[in-house]
Amino acid sequence: MAEKLKIHTNDGSYTSFVSYPTSRQGPGILVLPEIYNSNEHIRDVADGLADQGFIALAPDVFWRIEPNRYLPYTEAGLKEGRTLNQQLDVDQLIKDLKYGLDFLRANRETSGVVGSIGFCLGGKLSYLCAARLGVDAAVSYYGVKIDDYLDEAENITCPMILHFAGNDSRVPEKARDKIAKKFAESKTVDIHVYPEALHGFNRVGYPPHHEGSAELALKRTLHLFHQYLVP
Repeated sequence: MAEKLKIHTNDGSYTSFVSYPTSRQGPGILVLPEIYNSNEHIRDVADGLADQGFIALAPDVFWRIEPNRYLPYTEAGLKEGRTLNQQLDVDQLIKDLKYGLDFLRANRETSGVVGSIGFCLGGKLSYLCAARLGVDAAVSYYGVKIDDYLDEAENITCPMILHFAGNDSRVPEKARDKIAKKFAESKTVDIHVYPEALHGFNRVGYPPHHEGSAELALKRTLHLFHQYLVP
């Protein structure tokens, strides 16, 4: 069960939910949400990572706009999430997320090794954590607009997985092809496309969850994290 805490920045603080393994010790992982913010599903993802031995931190990504606003998977939730996302300063948010990573690195209960994982909006943020914040491993699920940040690809030196749905209007084939071309020669970045899946296929218990794709993506994700984050 995630515990609520505050992450302090140089000009304010934001709520985060941290899930600990039974030992209360382990590598840290920043869990970055969709435009619905760190809602119940994202906290479940954090809990699942804690069950695997990681300390998982899910932040409030809209705290500078409307703090502590966590949205349901409904039409109203989608509309509000899009409105909040339109106001989001991504560059500022990445700076804010550094404080969350610093917490994970410095916390006496963590090993000092940190990774990031994100979904949709969070998938883009996880990519930028790899490009700008020096995480030790990163995973992105159906990250939107990553193709707008390919000029930062050379900054990524950590192992990273990009998971994409085969049927995704938010990340269309043209964008996926552009990303794949950029990383074609990379020895550290793996790209996986799940042909039967739609955008949001990892939302266990919510449409458009696709069990087979979600299970395979999770297997690959955990293999990466156990290989590169666990001492």
